[in-house]
Amino acid sequence: MRERDFMEGTRGTMAVDWEQRVDTDRLRRERRERALDRMADADLESMLLLSDPNIRYMTGLAMTGGSGADHYTLLTADGDTVHWDTADHASNQRYNCPWLSDIRYACPGIGNVPRASGSDSARNFLIETMADGVHEAMAEYGVAKDPMGIDAGNERLRSALDDRGVDVRPAACSEVMESARKVKTRDEIECLRQVAAICEAGFQRIAEETRPGRRENEIWGAAVEELWRHGAFVGGGYLTSGPNTWPKHQANTTDRAIRPDDLVYADFYNIGYLGYRSCYYRTFSVGQPTEAQEEAYETARENLYDVLSRIEPGATTDEIVRGFPDTDGEHAEYYGADEHWQLTTNHWAHGLGLQLYEVPLIWRGLSLEHPIEIEEGMTMAVETQEPADRQGVRVEEMVVVRENGVEILSQWPVEEITQVEY
Repeated sequence: MRERDFMEGTRGTMAVDWEQRVDTDRLRRERRERALDRMADADLESMLLLSDPNIRYMTGLAMTGGSGADHYTLLTADGDTVHWDTADHASNQRYNCPWLSDIRYACPGIGNVPRASGSDSARNFLIETMADGVHEAMAEYGVAKDPMGIDAGNERLRSALDDRGVDVRPAACSEVMESARKVKTRDEIECLRQVAAICEAGFQRIAEETRPGRRENEIWGAAVEELWRHGAFVGGGYLTSGPNTWPKHQANTTDRAIRPDDLVYADFYNIGYLGYRSCYYRTFSVGQPTEAQEEAYETARENLYDVLSRIEPGATTDEIVRGFPDTDGEHAEYYGADEHWQLTTNHWAHGLGLQLYEVPLIWRGLSLEHPIEIEEGMTMAVETQEPADRQGVRVEEMVVVRENGVEILSQWPVEEITQVEY
């Protein structure tokens, strides 16, 4: 495990002039440079991006999710950028985002708007207008006759662009963006370190609020309040207790009242700081944990750290994944499962960045037969679980791959279950 240097670690979330924190100009510039380098290697002269995380990666714009293709971005190999967005967003971006000089009004040719129109002629108008706008911009920047990548496999849009003579290459664009995004810059890593610290503020609030008689949703509401207080985007997560902790409750957080001897499990996933998403689990016990609960936690933690000890640059995911439990350790008989692909999300590691799931994925359902190589600078979450009588524990760490192993970005105590006194 990598040890941090003196004074290396989380800074504050506000902008100051007396300390180097996340450098947002450098964050945007280095992401853009990575993608342009990969574009050159792929012989693409432009890319049309419709995926929110890809758009944010290239533009720095805070994507809202939208209603489907009401924002999209054209990037040329020379670094020119054209961004299309809804009227209000585009107007605000022209004022607030001086690093973008060509912002236009979007025509949502795919997604919810044409779907809701109820009219084939309306859908045809929208897709043709969208394709016209993209093609006109390509012509203005001199790339209309050159290969263009696109990160969405929509056949109507591809066909409309093809009718205008555009050489569309979806697979090449996906490879470019995957390659650019899988290894993180220093500022991307610091964003993930910061969001881990924010999650820890949420865990502290859970420890303070948890006691018999409080409901899951009351405690979770207090935790979310704490996350917002620190400036986080809260796009997911939940808290469960007692028998809702294993297997994971389908309704997520409920109105169940906490009882003595319960386990409480908190999942901070999709908590964002400058767009970078968390996935961070911890387990709490209401009072002294039982022997079964302590043993289950020890098993889950040992499995987790076995995997972490295997992660380093050059290691392959088929080697690393052997640290996760086999089918017996997965308790496959409980689920009536006989293959690992049937047990998605139970024991795995997944990349973290502007999306919850990025490269790499380390999972017995895939990695033994389809391995990839780990690279320095990859960031990921590694998660395990284990049943304890009628309840269960879960534990997860957020890490970055360094030259000699992993640096653990998460810092909430992990040696044993966090005990809540009442």
